[in-house]
Amino acid sequence: MRWNRFPAAVGALLLASSLAVACDGGAKPAESGALEKSTITVAALPLLDAAAVHIAQEQGFFAADGLTVKIEPVAQSLAALPALKNGQVDVIAGANYVTFLQAYQQGTLNLRIIADAAAVAPGFMRLLVPADSPVKQVSDLAGKTVAVNILNNIQSLTFNELLKANQVDPASVGYRAVQFPLMDKALANHDVDAVHTAEPFGTVLQQKLNARMVVDGGAAPNTGLPVSGYVSTEDFVTRYPKTAAVFQRAIQKAQALAAGDRTQVERVLPGYAKVDAATAAKLALPAYPTVVDPAGLQRLTDLMVQQKLLTTPIDVRRVTWRP
Repeated sequence: MRWNRFPAAVGALLLASSLAVACDGGAKPAESGALEKSTITVAALPLLDAAAVHIAQEQGFFAADGLTVKIEPVAQSLAALPALKNGQVDVIAGANYVTFLQAYQQGTLNLRIIADAAAVAPGFMRLLVPADSPVKQVSDLAGKTVAVNILNNIQSLTFNELLKANQVDPASVGYRAVQFPLMDKALANHDVDAVHTAEPFGTVLQQKLNARMVVDGGAAPNTGLPVSGYVSTEDFVTRYPKTAAVFQRAIQKAQALAAGDRTQVERVLPGYAKVDAATAAKLALPAYPTVVDPAGLQRLTDLMVQQKLLTTPIDVRRVTWRP
């Protein structure tokens, strides 16, 4: 999921971090049982999707296996892509699958998915309108304008599936790009008829504007669809397989905690997503898969082909990394 532009200061910070790691010997020849790279940099989005990397850090899962993880905040996964490709960061947490699968097919990035981050769950995405809107049901959206965070990406892809499930032609709905943090203003000013948003913005927007949910974006047929992951490059997992394996195990453990106990997520959110504790307790969380779901990823790529977000199908086994 995409946020604001990638601040230059963050890019500089990421570069400085990578140089510091290079200078202090973070990457070194692997001895038997030793990590090839003992310090890595993870660019993490301020989204619910990236909760596991913060849980793993807090619980000491990385440190337990000798891995130091430097978490650098990044506003959007797309803007972090060059830093990943150039080795300034090693992993992106909460990376939007649509964006990175497109980059892979275009030859921009030799993608490897290390772990799943989030999958669609009820309430995680929602179609909101002003309280006094004449839009009462999905069929009322024909001829209307809906705000999405980025055009031709996961919000429009999933909402098109909802439209089709409700016998509404997706071509009858217009999409307008509005960044998540600005959707409240767009809705309040009637710049758009509705917004298809995601948590935590959905809950915040409903509280702030008394906005009304017309349809749950996380309902069937979207439930369970993978939306984001922990992604890296073929070069990283090939050069540092033991490091990648340690990172993967720690994330999987943290994902299991998040999936089984929402308070684990609620505890870390205020520190990185700027969500207060009271709001965190009200959020509809995504699903936190403990392993990459090849069937779910294949379903996502097939939908991308159907909606012309990919030119040809991708065999997800080629981009999914296993130790």
